[in-house]
Amino acid sequence: MEASPIGRADERGRIDRSSLLPYYHQLKQLLVREIAYRGLQPGDLLPGDNALCETYDVSRTVVRQALTELEFEGVIERVKGKGTYVARPKTAEGLVQSLTGLFEDVAAGGGHLRSEVRTLRVVPADSQLAADLQIAPDDPVVLLERLRFVEEQPWVLTVTHLPHALAPGLEHEDLSDRSLYAVLEETYGVRLARGRRSVEATVAPQQLATALGIAVGAPVLVLRSLSVDADGRPVESFVAYHRGDRSRFEVDLVRESTEPSRPSMIVTEGGASPP
Repeated sequence: MEASPIGRADERGRIDRSSLLPYYHQLKQLLVREIAYRGLQPGDLLPGDNALCETYDVSRTVVRQALTELEFEGVIERVKGKGTYVARPKTAEGLVQSLTGLFEDVAAGGGHLRSEVRTLRVVPADSQLAADLQIAPDDPVVLLERLRFVEEQPWVLTVTHLPHALAPGLEHEDLSDRSLYAVLEETYGVRLARGRRSVEATVAPQQLATALGIAVGAPVLVLRSLSVDADGRPVESFVAYHRGDRSRFEVDLVRESTEPSRPSMIVTEGGASPP
């Protein structure tokens, strides 16, 4: 693939040697401006390091630092041995701090979420799940496993369990293009009120990598959640495996003045356990 053109520095801007802004920061701004001006799309190949050094008359160190930050910010992606590309936009999620489902969260951003329902059946609860959902071991729960697609690209694999007594018949619903939370509210009168969620980082084993369309060992963000209704009754337990290259979580922060709070980050000895 031929690299997409980046204009000469004297046409579209150049490094201002008298500016207090570091050269790499100026170069970042110039490259972002060029990508927008040229109408470059995700997957378009950008010029290599040497070409950028020549175009903007800066050192290789400046180019590398600018590209490293642009990659971290999700503007570009670099593939070893192949080159630098305009990155696909990551799907922003507010799922950490708000009790929304993936369907609502993606829709709020103007996107469309489609689900491939891989499993939807009633199974007996194991001891850990029974403890989480406050039911007896072997009580029936609905197991729902879905591969979620955003704009037809695999994005997240979710595994959800709900007490069958709360939503009898849920195993017969079509959830390929519907919000689970909407179905629970409208059909079964079950409304989630609050919950607790955590995020961990891990790498994808073979089965998960195949499902998400990523390489074995690629980064994955693992979101775990337990939600309850207004009476404090556990309603849903889920774990979601998000592609690290397509997702980011956004959190709104408020500084509290006096009340001590629970720790928001916990260091664990072991990694998350993908399926």
